[in-house]
Amino acid sequence: MYQQVLDPVADSLGWSSLVAALPLAVLFVLLGGVRMRAWLASLIALAVSLAVAIWTYGMPAGQAFLAGTEGAAFGFYPILWIVINALWVYNITVATGHFDVLRRTFAQVSDDRRLQAVLIAFSFGALLEALAGFGTPVAVTSVMLIALGFEPLKAAVLALTANTAPVAFGAMATPILTLGKVTGESSDTLGAMVGRQTPILAVFVPLVLVVIVDGRRGLRETWPTALLCGAAFGAAQYVTANFVSVPLADVVASLVSAAAVVLAVRLRPDARPVPAPVAGGAADEPTPEFAARVGGGGRVEDGARVGDGARVRGDRRVAPVKEDSRAEIVRAYAPYAIIIAVFVVCQIEQVKDVLDRATATFSWPGLDLTGPTGEALTLPAFTLNYLTTPGTQMLAAGLITMAALRVGPGPALRAYRTTLVQLRWAIITVMAVLGLAFVMNASGQTVTLGTWMAGAGGAFALLSPILGWLGTAVTGSDTSSNSLFGALQVTAAGKADLSPVLMAATNSSGGVLGKMVSPQNLAIAAAAVGLDGREGDIFRRVVLWSLLFLAGMCLLSGLQSTGVLGWTVP
Repeated sequence: MYQQVLDPVADSLGWSSLVAALPLAVLFVLLGGVRMRAWLASLIALAVSLAVAIWTYGMPAGQAFLAGTEGAAFGFYPILWIVINALWVYNITVATGHFDVLRRTFAQVSDDRRLQAVLIAFSFGALLEALAGFGTPVAVTSVMLIALGFEPLKAAVLALTANTAPVAFGAMATPILTLGKVTGESSDTLGAMVGRQTPILAVFVPLVLVVIVDGRRGLRETWPTALLCGAAFGAAQYVTANFVSVPLADVVASLVSAAAVVLAVRLRPDARPVPAPVAGGAADEPTPEFAARVGGGGRVEDGARVGDGARVRGDRRVAPVKEDSRAEIVRAYAPYAIIIAVFVVCQIEQVKDVLDRATATFSWPGLDLTGPTGEALTLPAFTLNYLTTPGTQMLAAGLITMAALRVGPGPALRAYRTTLVQLRWAIITVMAVLGLAFVMNASGQTVTLGTWMAGAGGAFALLSPILGWLGTAVTGSDTSSNSLFGALQVTAAGKADLSPVLMAATNSSGGVLGKMVSPQNLAIAAAAVGLDGREGDIFRRVVLWSLLFLAGMCLLSGLQSTGVLGWTVP
């Protein structure tokens, strides 16, 4: 048995926090400074976390390594299980040519690349987040953007940046439901509070996306549509979370925001398209291996595929426009309609109860942990929810998609093999990062950091989002961050005479901003767009946006803890 210690270094919480932060500091320095491959940086950071756990916290080596193995297993199931099957469905659509049809229909909404980024990365990505979460929207929307002519690096940055405001209500509000369990607060009340924070964030995210695509010119020329999209999403998320259903908040918001973009485009037929970037060896240039993978013949020039019959527009060549039949369009959308149907059906209470029967929970062999006060920790409990996990439901959607698109077992298995090869480095990264997270959690490193921050008194309202950000940055999951720090937020709120609902909800709202810098998500994005080994480049492109949004969330949380915006707390 191992009992956690909060202040192993000179009996000082401050000095102990500095040492506890070493694994995270090593990880982010290796990624952003040294530009090391994510899988290697994650393994080194994991080794550092083990060293700190064993030699600083006095955790038995066997217990520390067992915690790491449990984290690695959790990284594969359920997290990678979701991503693998989601990308498999996508690869089936690529192999059958249906993804090209889907891409053309999105392009027909608007030929303005800035609005395409908003529609796909933000609105469609939010729908995928609502249904599956756990990296699925990043993986799928980034490759969709590349198929429309975006450079791989920019596509990854757009997908990661967009995957913020919807995250707290992702996977049918799993993060908030988990937060309710660990804090003892009502999930409906917590959802309502989060629904009064993330909608404000949502207003600004589409504006940032058009800046990423086209700089100040993009903001100047498309801000009305981008602002309308963000405002529509935020309003729908607020109304649904507060007055309709917390699990459906992102589903409704994504559809409303998409409709707002389509309506705005229809009312602005003279919108000027943004030209594709000129290729020429830049860091954003599409890689040849990815160009071959996204389908079709020809080559990539200036961000667009060029094949037989290509024509010239201005100083760039673009692929000829193909008219797709209504039947082809229906088949192209069928996989996503099937995914939505499967996930919605599985959320029906009666169906969910039946599926829950195929669940096994057991204590991780050999792992025995207690908290600083001697209470038994739930960390060793491992759950195998075979049928209720989004990964298995995505697999079922893939099997139905095979039947709908008339794909045989041979092509489907080849697509699955392609998916595993595509994600091979991401699999190592995710398992290593979750191993690191579990070692930090089990040894007490994470609790040391959280307790030190909680000692800020009334100023904790300003720091609360940082705690959530930290949890998600380490684990790659807002759900895991809420499990990790939710109860601590409530405890700190009680000591500082702050609202426990506000602090708990802020953990989740701040956590969504750590998603884009999480090594887990960086690895998924890099693998999806064919930029394995360049996670550091992606990290540097998104970290400033993450910190900027985090500063805004800290300010909002601070104001909501005072009389200025205290009336927004339910």
